[in-house]
Amino acid sequence: MSESRDVVIDVGKPTPEAEAAAAAERSLRIWGGISYLLHLLVALAAVIPGASISIAVLIIALVMDLAKKDDAAGTWHASHFAWRISSVLWAGALYVVTIPAFFLGLFLFNPAWVLISGWFLWRIVKGMIRMNQNKEIH
Repeated sequence: MSESRDVVIDVGKPTPEAEAAAAAERSLRIWGGISYLLHLLVALAAVIPGASISIAVLIIALVMDLAKKDDAAGTWHASHFAWRISSVLWAGALYVVTIPAFFLGLFLFNPAWVLISGWFLWRIVKGMIRMNQNKEIH
């Protein structure tokens, strides 16, 4: 019979730098998840008839992203902060530009806003999927 030996490899305690990096990663993931959730709530409310969520929710998410984006510099999370910020700014600009169409529709329906809202929802869902895969967004 051959003798069985268990080999134990001691990898040691993580360095303080490794622990700090792991904590920063967790923090960015939590902030990103909360921000994506807030964006998703607003996006869904924009495409579901009768649903309504205050624009304040979107502003809170935008302010969160602006406040934390520097913490994400140099990580794959940075692309997500930029993605969310640009999504909000582009959607906001497009809504403003298409206000005349809202007035022409006698305040009832604006097809441009339907398209913008669908585009915004698509960007948020795409970003959430990529973040859950630990991947950058482009």
